[in-house]
Amino acid sequence: MTCLTGIRVLDLSRVFSGPWATQMLADFGADVIKVERPGLGDDVRYQGPRARDAQGQETRETSSFLSMNRGKRSITVDLTQPAGQALIRQLAQDSDVVIENFKAGHLRRFGLDYESLQSLNPRLVYCSISGFGQSGPYAHLPGYDPLFQSMSGLMSVTGQADGAPGGGPVRVGYSVSDITAGFYAANAIQAALLHRERISGQGQYIDLALLDAQVAAMSHVAMMYLLTGQQPQRLGNVSPITCPWQSFRCLDGEVVIAVGNDPQFVAFCQVLGLPHLSSDPRFLTNPLRVKHREVLIPLLAQRMAERSMQAWYDDCEQAGVPCGPINDFEHVFADPQIQHRQLRMQLPHPTIGELPQVANPIHFSATPVRYDRAPPLLGQHTEEVLRERLGLDEARIADLRREKVI
Repeated sequence: MTCLTGIRVLDLSRVFSGPWATQMLADFGADVIKVERPGLGDDVRYQGPRARDAQGQETRETSSFLSMNRGKRSITVDLTQPAGQALIRQLAQDSDVVIENFKAGHLRRFGLDYESLQSLNPRLVYCSISGFGQSGPYAHLPGYDPLFQSMSGLMSVTGQADGAPGGGPVRVGYSVSDITAGFYAANAIQAALLHRERISGQGQYIDLALLDAQVAAMSHVAMMYLLTGQQPQRLGNVSPITCPWQSFRCLDGEVVIAVGNDPQFVAFCQVLGLPHLSSDPRFLTNPLRVKHREVLIPLLAQRMAERSMQAWYDDCEQAGVPCGPINDFEHVFADPQIQHRQLRMQLPHPTIGELPQVANPIHFSATPVRYDRAPPLLGQHTEEVLRERLGLDEARIADLRREKVI
């Protein structure tokens, strides 16, 4: 048994945010049916490098699709055809969750909006993810991650300071707004299911915007502005509220030091062989260290540059001072802690063979995360699902194929 055993999810979403949410639900045990366009599929089937099979031959499967679609069954249905719409309505009637991330109002023209499906299944939890939400002056606009990084304030606090080498706003190096929205969606869906089971007996509608989610995720940084009215500084790898909390150059590379309290600063000064700094009146507390950062950091940086990364790492570990390397992915997956936590795993895949995956980071004590299926081939489970869920026979399925509905 898993946490969501018996929960049926009809996934009409594509690209990143919705599929990220439904992969998490699948990891937790939900039966997720991914609906894709016949012959084309999800847009991300064409984004990113393609995987190679055991013989080194390139397959059709891309890194983007493979990163967020495990655990699902893929069916192909043409939503623009009435017969295709009818299939989705039938599937929704005994589903617990529908999730979609089309532009606001797009599915209403097909009779696949919340009101239409809720009338067939009052217990349905229906989650719509869109760029700007279902209401407001931007609701009709399309949008992608760079817009939400820029519009949310994230880019205003990411990057080197103006005037510094390479200064200016910088995009975070992955589609953070999509992934953030996916996390919010998975949480919201599970909360709505819990409310249905324990309180109301009814489903409900979830309106989630990527812009809203990214603004909310700015959390303490946004709160700094709300409390002070001052724009937080862009400081590169430096924290604006804690010091020292940044990267330092060593003889052979860089390490990150994250001193979170005053006793750790005392220990760090001991490691550096500069114990007098911890008793200097300018550096006694974190607020004082932040205030006098421009004096303190050069003193620390000069000393850090004298030894190797490993030497500092070993000494900091011994003293209980948080310290870590700036890893590339080769070093990430070679790290003994990452290996111990089994964050890299393998799944058997029908064309690739053994497919590497980044595991779900959650460890349940009683209901372990489930990895039953590799990311599906396009339409791999169409006939299986139509027989199992809708009771269609071979003749009817053949008719649907001939009519290019599936």
